[in-house]
Amino acid sequence: MAEEKNEELQTEETEQTKVEDGHGDSAEQEETENNSGTEVEEQEEPEVHPLEIELNELKDRLARVRADYENFRRRTKEEKEAQAKYRAQGFIEKLLPALDNFERALLVEPKHEEAKQLLQGMEMVYRQVEEALKQEGVEPIPTEGELFDPHLHQAVMQVSEEGYEPNQIVEELQKGYKLKDRVIRHSMVKVNQ
Repeated sequence: MAEEKNEELQTEETEQTKVEDGHGDSAEQEETENNSGTEVEEQEEPEVHPLEIELNELKDRLARVRADYENFRRRTKEEKEAQAKYRAQGFIEKLLPALDNFERALLVEPKHEEAKQLLQGMEMVYRQVEEALKQEGVEPIPTEGELFDPHLHQAVMQVSEEGYEPNQIVEELQKGYKLKDRVIRHSMVKVNQ
């Protein structure tokens, strides 16, 4: 009898060991496998979802960086073009007072033959300077008879003259100039009221 009890205890221990080691009942094993498979599937879904979100964020960031880079390239190109277009502006602005003095000198009426010859030489130099400025894109701003435009003209005086419309320029006091499409000096003018 003691032997039978011993055998029964050994059989129970063996079965318990098999169950603990995973060699026991196949129904329990399948259920465990099914549960663990479901857990794995459930765990994968949350991991994939954040990865997709991160991927979309990275794609958006890449698109923004590309757009920023294209904007930077465009701005740099425009700045270089503007710099090349207006490269002579500083020099021309310094030259304008000398050009004004040339014009004032040419208004003098010479009385002697020598003064007339000197005036002719000055006119030639003045025309050469004008031509060089024209080749650089400098042109005088039209004034007399034109309507006043605050973007081009600076009104110094207002007068009441007959024969002129309101806001029409009566007289130019100092020439204004444009470099291509940029005003580098406004014309000083008298404007009719």
